[in-house]
Amino acid sequence: MAELNSIIGLSPEIKALRALIKLVGPSDSTVLILGESGTGKELVAKALHGCSGRARSPFVPVNCGAIPRDLLESELFGHKKGSFTGAIADRKGRFQLADKGTLFLDEIGDMSMDLQVKLLRVLQERTVDPVGSLGSIPIDVRVIAATHQNIEELVEQGRFRKDLYFRLNIMPVEVSPLADRAQDIPILIDYFSKQKAKTKQAPISISQASMRLLIDYDWPGNVRELSNLVDRYTALYAQQEVDLHKVPASMVPSGIRKLMQGKDSENRASLHSPGKKLASRKLKHFEKHIFGGTGIKDQALVPTNLDTSIDEVQRVINLAQGGPDFPDEGVELKQHLLEIERRLIKEALSKAEGNVSKTARLLSLHRTTLIEKINKYGMH
Repeated sequence: MAELNSIIGLSPEIKALRALIKLVGPSDSTVLILGESGTGKELVAKALHGCSGRARSPFVPVNCGAIPRDLLESELFGHKKGSFTGAIADRKGRFQLADKGTLFLDEIGDMSMDLQVKLLRVLQERTVDPVGSLGSIPIDVRVIAATHQNIEELVEQGRFRKDLYFRLNIMPVEVSPLADRAQDIPILIDYFSKQKAKTKQAPISISQASMRLLIDYDWPGNVRELSNLVDRYTALYAQQEVDLHKVPASMVPSGIRKLMQGKDSENRASLHSPGKKLASRKLKHFEKHIFGGTGIKDQALVPTNLDTSIDEVQRVINLAQGGPDFPDEGVELKQHLLEIERRLIKEALSKAEGNVSKTARLLSLHRTTLIEKINKYGMH
C-alpha cells in the first residue's frame, strides 16, 4: 500500500481520508472522488487501487476534460479498423486496457451527455462496444471517477445525467482543500523539498516568518500549487533558506504578496481602538450563541465595518438579558438571529474577498456548513 503513503499530512482531515481509503479500497464498488483542482484526487484514486485486490493489475487514468469530445468515445471504448477516417487498425479502448484493474475517469463532469449515456450502459452491462464493432466485449473493470465541479448542481442544470450520478456515487470520497488543513503545510513543504532536491544536495528550508505567510495563504491551487512553489524555490535557492521578503515579487504568488504588504496588519491596528475592541468583544460573545463556537479564531481578521450589525447584536443581547427596552409588541427572535447571521456572513465574505475557506475560518464554521448557509441566503 505504498500509494497510501503518498497521502501526506497529519491533520484530522487527512487521517480520516486515509482511514476511508483503507475501508473503501478493498471493495469493488464504484467511487466518486470530489474535491477542488489540485487537491490530489488522482493520488487518492491510485491509493484506492493500491488497497484493492486489483493492485497488481493496470491502473489506467483518463482525463475526460483533456481529450476532444469526438475522440473520447474511441479512447474509452476502442474502435475497429476503417470505422472512421484515420482508423487504420483495430485499437483497444481504455476500458479494455484496464481489464482486471481500475479505470480512473478524471473530470467526469466535463463528459458530454451522449457519452454519459454510453458510459451508463457500460457500468450496467459490464460490456463495451468499440466504435464500428458489431459485437460487445465483456470487461472486468473497477471505475473510479472524479470531478472538481459541484456535480449535484450539474444534475439540477440538466448537464449531467441523474441516473449516471447515482451509479457513480456509490462510494463518495471528498478531499479537503489545503486551506482547510493548514497544519499540513509545513509537512508538505518538507516532503516536497526533499523530493525535489537534487541527488546529494540538501533540501531548501523556509524561514520562520515566511512559513507563517505560507500557512496564512489561501492556496487556491491547493497541493499542486504548493508543490510547484517548492519546485520553483528549489531551482532558485538550492540548499538555502528561503525568505519570501527577499524573493523577487514576480516569483511570489499575488495572494502572499498581499499578506506581506501588511493588509491584515492595518486591520489589526484599527481593531485596537477602544470602540473596535468593544465591538469585537460583543461580536465574539454573540457569535457563540449564533454558531455554537468558542469565538472567532483570529481577531485580527474580524471585519471592522460592523457598526449596524453590532448595534443589532447589542440590542438583542440587552433584550435577552432582561433590558428595559423590550418593545410592547414583542420581537420575532428567530428572524432577528437569522438577519444577524446573514449580515455577519456577508461582512466576512466581503472581508475574505469571496474566498469561502477563509470566510469559514473567520466565522469558526466548517466549510460545508458555511456553503449551506450561503445557499440558504442566496449569497452567490
